[in-house]
Amino acid sequence: MKNSSLILSLFGAIVSFYTSAATILDAIPESVAANDKFVFYSHGYIVEGDNPKPVETKNGWGEYDFPAVKQALADDSYTLIAHHRAKNTDPFDYAYELNRQVRTLVAKGVKPEHITLVGFSRGAFITGLASDKLSDLAVNTVILAGCGRLIWKKHTDIKVYGHVLSIYEKSDKSGSCADLDKKSTQTRSFEEIEINTGLSHGAFYRPVKVWVEPVKAWIKARMT
Repeated sequence: MKNSSLILSLFGAIVSFYTSAATILDAIPESVAANDKFVFYSHGYIVEGDNPKPVETKNGWGEYDFPAVKQALADDSYTLIAHHRAKNTDPFDYAYELNRQVRTLVAKGVKPEHITLVGFSRGAFITGLASDKLSDLAVNTVILAGCGRLIWKKHTDIKVYGHVLSIYEKSDKSGSCADLDKKSTQTRSFEEIEINTGLSHGAFYRPVKVWVEPVKAWIKARMT
């Protein structure tokens, strides 16, 4: 398999998992407290459907380990919401659903600054759409290798809000979110990190420390 040696060489960098009080849910809970904190993770397109561990063979990116990514992103300081989307979910429809869930939490007393949207690839596009719809709340936004569609000419009206973090892989054609930053003139802050694993888009298929650790650190710093 292409890039198999790189994947194996990075095996030791995969985040280790420990038993903790971290909560992972498929949707927002019915009962919340005003000081609760929530992170929404939207996975990539390949995971849509019934298989939580699909394998990409065309580009050699390997297995997308959705369960492991969820476990790595979970933390006992917040509740992780990570829904497994159905096959061919319309990204615009799902962005409306994210918008609805966030607004429900806020209506129940959760502070907007205690809510973070995280998305990878297709999930990053959905996250960007949702951030745009939530412009009045300015929740935190994390884009992982997913600015391509957000900066297409036909999507020039889409902007992100709140504190924003972008992480992209140097060897991935998805590239930087600099253009998204340029048109999103009302963000509270914008940070970007370039990683260099050589794994292209597949760098985000597994919970590699080089992107998981800065994401979690950034989230917790913004939600204090």
